[in-house]
Amino acid sequence: MTREEALQLVQSLIKNPNLVKHHLAVEAVMRALARRFGEDEETWGLVGLLHDADYEITGHDSVRHGRVMADMLRERGVDEVIIEGVMAHNEALGVPRDTKLKKAIYACDELTGLITAAALVHPEKKLAPLDTQFILKRFKEKSFAKGARREQILTCSELGMELEEFTGVCLEAMKGVAGDLGL
Repeated sequence: MTREEALQLVQSLIKNPNLVKHHLAVEAVMRALARRFGEDEETWGLVGLLHDADYEITGHDSVRHGRVMADMLRERGVDEVIIEGVMAHNEALGVPRDTKLKKAIYACDELTGLITAAALVHPEKKLAPLDTQFILKRFKEKSFAKGARREQILTCSELGMELEEFTGVCLEAMKGVAGDLGL
């Protein structure tokens, strides 16, 4: 599956423009992490782009979320590495996070939401003026972006990255696609 085909699939399944932006943010972060670890950027990017594409179909049904997308991808002949990466972001599916790709998608999914929320509370409502310290300060505020599960973000340590470094990589990746994110 090409990136263009994946984006078309996401856009055909997701009607909420903010959710499409979330996909683009996670894709950018996964690509940056792939570069950092010397991994295949296309594969990692596709996992990030596709990870939540079944969300509007499955909603809050955690038993189906990711599994429906996996079935769609299998029907299209997509590589099992991508399919397992998509499924690994949802811990309810019980897919072992036994590769860097699976660990990365799990940790960065929540952090992209926290970074987006931080941009939206900043006076400029943009990513450009944000720095890692601004994000980490928001991270420590338990009432800020309550939906962003901090314990999931902290699994970045399984990648051999401290929270500050992980946050910096993710923030810079999102700044690189800020125009697409409207931030």
